[in-house]
Amino acid sequence: MFLRRILFVSLIAFVLLYIRHTWRNLPPASMLDRPEKHLIPATSDPGISFGLIDSIVKIAVDTMLVPGAVLSVYQDGIAIHERAFGYAKRYDFGKKLLAKPDTMTLDTRFDLASLTKVFATTFGIMLLTDAGKISPDMPVSKILPDFTDPSKDSITIRHLLTHSAGLTEWAPIYYHARNEDEARKYISTLPLKYPVGAGRHYSDLGFMLLGYIIEKVSNEDLNSFLQEELYSKLDLQNTSFNPNTDGPPFACTSHGNPFEKKMVYDDHFGFKCDEDPTFFQEWRHYVLCGEVNDGNSYYAHQGMAGHAGLFSTAHELQILLGLLLNKGVYQSKKYIKEETINLFLTKDRFGHGLGWAMSPSAVPVDNLPPGSFGHTGFTGTFAVGIPKYNLGLILLTNRQNLDVNSDGNYNSVTKLRKDVTENLIRMLE
Repeated sequence: MFLRRILFVSLIAFVLLYIRHTWRNLPPASMLDRPEKHLIPATSDPGISFGLIDSIVKIAVDTMLVPGAVLSVYQDGIAIHERAFGYAKRYDFGKKLLAKPDTMTLDTRFDLASLTKVFATTFGIMLLTDAGKISPDMPVSKILPDFTDPSKDSITIRHLLTHSAGLTEWAPIYYHARNEDEARKYISTLPLKYPVGAGRHYSDLGFMLLGYIIEKVSNEDLNSFLQEELYSKLDLQNTSFNPNTDGPPFACTSHGNPFEKKMVYDDHFGFKCDEDPTFFQEWRHYVLCGEVNDGNSYYAHQGMAGHAGLFSTAHELQILLGLLLNKGVYQSKKYIKEETINLFLTKDRFGHGLGWAMSPSAVPVDNLPPGSFGHTGFTGTFAVGIPKYNLGLILLTNRQNLDVNSDGNYNSVTKLRKDVTENLIRMLE
């Protein structure tokens, strides 16, 4: 009996050791048979399920594609993988390599660039719609007094949200305006570039107008409205426009505004501008840390605009993403009606939702499951929600801190986003 007990205990120990050894030496998830349950084990060990994805981001940092990054994956509202890579600030102005660069951390705050369009402005419009104060099909001219050009009478809030209003994609508004009031009046006078509703033409100006609509209807500035009606209720302490310098560190971005300056000076770079490029002489000459990169937000809107200017962390963005994935519910409390969220996350004829990109080619992820939604930001930010797996992915980088290359461009992070997302989805399939 005693010998049998010893043999039994030894057998159990051997099995446990074998399982542990096998688990720790599994090949990347993309090489495994697909599990029946779509739940990735929560782990900080990159050698288990997230080794392949972590290695993709690490290689991007090691090869100087980006100075640093924060990767965050949530499922069912729970963090299942979070990791910071590289540096929040690696270079000082003039591409001077810092002797002691600032390390990236999970709570680093990022300039979200165009993620502002969805995590601030789209949420703002959603809240006002949910409250019955506006509707997506309301004409913009009914709200903004300066929007009186008869050729624009048919433009609705929906057109602005779906980039189909016919507005020009970009213009240096700060050549004509020094504050929001002047910017609103100037944008309202610009002629349309395309027929209303004829096509999707991604436009910063449309989201500037949406920001003005939120302020007009709520009778508050954009940041105050969002703080009172959403961010503070969710206890988001590091999500705001013009963030306080107290608190978590910032991921530093560009060395002034070299990209935008080239857009104005070079007719073959970006969009052709009619302005005299020498008219504006207030270009910044320092590395931006906690100060919005976007020129139209900084110079013409004092850092608070509907298209750019929001700062946040990966964790707090996951809470906002989770609010959408969970149909308006966070910690058992309802903040937005399910029908309102469904309205905003239903594809239009261009294949996108209201504010959110939903086409695999626009996110861009080839194997994106139906119903998924996402957005990118020029500073190197990225977010995608995948309802099929109730999963949120946030990948934030500070690619601009490397400064522009010899062509005047920043390193492209499109492939990095694509590789991370597609491999994550393969792990779930």
